[in-house]
Amino acid sequence: MAFIKNTILKLNPISKASALTTQKRFYLLLHEYVSMGLLEEAGIRVPKFRVAETPEQAHQIAASEALGTDLVIKAQVLAGGRGKGTFDTGLKGGVKMTYSADEAKDVASKMLGHRLYTKQTGREGKLVSKLIMCEKLFTRREYYFALALERNFGGPVIITSTQGGTNIEEIAAETPDAIIRHPVDVHKGLERKDALAIAERLEFRDEALEDAADTIIKLYNLFMKKDIVLLEINPFTEAADGKIYCMDCKINVDDNAEFRQPALFEQKDNTQSDWRDVKAQESNLNYIGLDGEIGCLVNGAGLAMATMDIIKLHGGNPANFLDVGGGASAAQVKNAFELITSDPRVQAIFVNIFGGIMRCDIIAQGIVTAAKELKLTIPIVVRLQGTRVDDAKAILANSQFKILACDDLDDGARLAVRLAQIVSLARSASIGVQFELPL
Repeated sequence: MAFIKNTILKLNPISKASALTTQKRFYLLLHEYVSMGLLEEAGIRVPKFRVAETPEQAHQIAASEALGTDLVIKAQVLAGGRGKGTFDTGLKGGVKMTYSADEAKDVASKMLGHRLYTKQTGREGKLVSKLIMCEKLFTRREYYFALALERNFGGPVIITSTQGGTNIEEIAAETPDAIIRHPVDVHKGLERKDALAIAERLEFRDEALEDAADTIIKLYNLFMKKDIVLLEINPFTEAADGKIYCMDCKINVDDNAEFRQPALFEQKDNTQSDWRDVKAQESNLNYIGLDGEIGCLVNGAGLAMATMDIIKLHGGNPANFLDVGGGASAAQVKNAFELITSDPRVQAIFVNIFGGIMRCDIIAQGIVTAAKELKLTIPIVVRLQGTRVDDAKAILANSQFKILACDDLDDGARLAVRLAQIVSLARSASIGVQFELPL
């Protein structure tokens, strides 16, 4: 994705306010086997493939020879760099060639149910639960092809190169002239003359030229029809028979299009995401995990940022960004506490609520419910101001938990940092410290 961003910026270097550089967007990431299925449905030529979920299935697929005898087996994870990744089994690479059914089963057993670690998976890696098994095709030439949205041009941009099948970032850095960029007028769409011009620049000839142009048009139509924000194929190939194939496919879909693309969103694989991100999304909470020791629960993004800053000012480190929004329920507050306390590094929680639309008494009730049901044993500092704040203070005071209330933001942040330090010292000394035990 970084390559796509950098390439688009080169199209319009004057604008520094590109949507790709100043705004965080959220996408539905599709597994390769789902993306390849979409290409097939659109009449785009891809290698024959099957999906295996067990080593036995991989053996059966290979033994049937429906895909041929020589197969390409690829781990299905929502992260790049899998070809250079490593499994917790010691297997090197998430893309392997096999030449027999027994070999396919052996490779599958070292991939399925195991974690793959790449530059994009982080320290926890990604659990592999499916494999895609493809026929091996011999190619004459390999290309790179991508479609991406860019707000500055009001539509899609085609990015392609004659040098595909390798690390496209390195190609762009070493030989930038090898990258072809073609913005598309979203109102006119991609006209055939433009598709042919792109194919000619890629040096296709004769029947392959027409086939490449047809494929590019079909890819563009699929891109628009399915609300795709990124479609990437590497390699886009001319096979030994002269026909054009998309050998793999990466597709990201705009989250805002869920109401138009329900079938695609049913393919979402939450097992590939941090469960906290999934729970936050399900609870309609804005959550981002960080590396600190003080959990934050705030309403409003601006107040959340100010809260994180003042924690840093007093020598602490925020463990998360968590905005419960303007209309959170007591249940959402409980879910927010569950997210915060799931991080073992959290040693104190700072709740900072300025009640406008958000009622302080609802927040207070959620805090008490969370403390009771989650059996919290770390200090909670609560600073509430605004709508029904007196009711909220009464709820906290009448609860059977030692929840520490304060009126001043600076005092609250200082107290949260100090309590986190006390808990840290107590833990390092193996002393049990419990702040929320019933009175």
